[in-house]
Amino acid sequence: MTSAALRPFSVLVTGGAGYIGSHAVLALLDAGWQVSVLDNLVTGFRWAVDPRARFHEGDIADEVLVARILAEDGIGAILHFAGSVVVPESVADPLKYYRNNTANSRSLIESAVRGGVRHFIFSSTAATYGTPDSIPVREDMPTVPINPYGMSKLMTEAMLKDVAAAHPINYGALRYFNVAGADPQGRTGQSTAGATHLIKVAVEAALGRRPEVAIFGTDFETPDGTGVRDYIHVSDLADAHLHVLDTLIADPARSHVLNCGYGRGFSVLEVLDSVDRLAGSSIVRRMEPRRAGDPAALIADNSRILATTPWRPRLADLDTIVAHALAWERTLAARA
Repeated sequence: MTSAALRPFSVLVTGGAGYIGSHAVLALLDAGWQVSVLDNLVTGFRWAVDPRARFHEGDIADEVLVARILAEDGIGAILHFAGSVVVPESVADPLKYYRNNTANSRSLIESAVRGGVRHFIFSSTAATYGTPDSIPVREDMPTVPINPYGMSKLMTEAMLKDVAAAHPINYGALRYFNVAGADPQGRTGQSTAGATHLIKVAVEAALGRRPEVAIFGTDFETPDGTGVRDYIHVSDLADAHLHVLDTLIADPARSHVLNCGYGRGFSVLEVLDSVDRLAGSSIVRRMEPRRAGDPAALIADNSRILATTPWRPRLADLDTIVAHALAWERTLAARA
């Protein structure tokens, strides 16, 4: 990675008090970057921000505030995580998602252009693909989102493409698959109450914080009938952002759309079995019908990010992901 001595600017992390953002902050700081965080703390936690970072409480749509941060903190790159991420909520309240994820991102991108920021990394999602015709999913496959969450992210990708063609800024749009786990050193993890991600839900159930885990669909065309997903460790994902940032800096004329996953999947039952095994418990499982729009499997083709950057996963093991999620859940329980 770029030598700390050769880094002429600081990095702004929006949503840096949230789950993935707080891990990205740690990765940047550990690699020697100067980091500023902007978060409105609606879903994030002030304590999740490493004290080595400069923290600003506020909203990415506050263009006066953002302009001041960019100028005063010497920001040359933005890692943009701020936004809303719950798919069912996006269906029930689409305007919230088009405001938080699209309109507010537009404001941030405009602030970046005005402030002379040259590099922008966007937290996108595999939900931009909708229900893919085949797996693994490649970046050049059709993007046909089936919910406002996916569409709100895809619209931001489109804005970035157009802006990069018109202004001296390049970008990386990283399409995450299923993010899970926690910092191996126990410094941060997924802390939001009422989270909907399977591994988070399962470890909460294993530690008695939920009565059961619902399994939506047992008749998919998969080996055990339950949905298969590509789970990526959050610290590997944070590390990917650092490599993409270096790649953007090295070639400022190019932008990238990249899948972030491991290229293999695990079923719902395999995940629950891993949690049971590592927690020494037996989670109550409640079988439910399929949810509309859920594909049988969603697995990344990650060959592009492997070819484009030096990033290589270090924590690509389901039991490792679950073990770190369990350790973090016990930390949260001790804080309560």
